[in-house]
Amino acid sequence: MNHYETVFILTPVLSDVQMKEAVEKFKAILVAEGAEIVNEENWGLRKLAYPIQKKSTGFYQLLEFNADPSVIAKLEINFRRDERVIRFLTFRMDKYAAEYAAKRRSVKSKEVKEN
Repeated sequence: MNHYETVFILTPVLSDVQMKEAVEKFKAILVAEGAEIVNEENWGLRKLAYPIQKKSTGFYQLLEFNADPSVIAKLEINFRRDERVIRFLTFRMDKYAAEYAAKRRSVKSKEVKEN
């Protein structure tokens, strides 16, 4: 199993409920295909670097997971079919990127505990 990270941007016209529903849909696809979700981050509504489909903002979402390479094709097909997704990027993390992500998660969890 490889370690993957995917970031996708959802259209800004969605309500909070619709956005969470879309995220749950993609998480369910991963779990159904046997992937293990390691981390999930909601980066919220952010300004895009350039307009996409005449939209200047979008809901950013990050998912880290362990999965077989065959799962990625199914996930990306579902990203392409869903009109709520503006852009997506999935990549396999090497050992250095995985170490950095683990360190970032531990720092973030310490910040949450302090507040």
